[in-house]
Amino acid sequence: MNYLTGKQIELRAVEPEDLDALYRWENDSSLWIYGSTVSPFSRYLLKQYIENYTADIARDKQLRLIIMRKESRQVIGAIDCFDYDITNRKAAIGLLIDPGHKRQGFGRDALETFIEYAFRFLHLHQLYVHIPVCNTASIALFRTCEFHESTRLKDWIRLPQGYADALIFQKFNRE
Repeated sequence: MNYLTGKQIELRAVEPEDLDALYRWENDSSLWIYGSTVSPFSRYLLKQYIENYTADIARDKQLRLIIMRKESRQVIGAIDCFDYDITNRKAAIGLLIDPGHKRQGFGRDALETFIEYAFRFLHLHQLYVHIPVCNTASIALFRTCEFHESTRLKDWIRLPQGYADALIFQKFNRE
């Protein structure tokens, strides 16, 4: 079984040719509210990141995988696993689908593929995600993939119009 292949997508390690896509995503200020980015990244810094990236989740406590369409081999997003806790077998997850590829099922396919990998190969007990309440599309996606809302964090994220709450969703490996 290939844990990194979904119906429409494949997950793979970050490669040097991903520099342009990473540069575009990391510097799209409209996406910054969904992560913790507060300033742009230079091509130089992203190139260094790619060159030094090990994909060793145990050492780095994080893992970034590129989402690629199977049929065209086109890069369409990234999925991040971070705050990896080997003792408690849990990690946070983040998902980005390029705006030109949203609402085509790629996010769900990538998320389901990553969940399978995280639970069956990495043997994680749980995945969790923080989602701003205004991100209704992500909330719907994670609910569809059987993540359950566990708490609401008040004034958790600073937006241009003020502070917003965030929801924490969890999914447990029941096997």
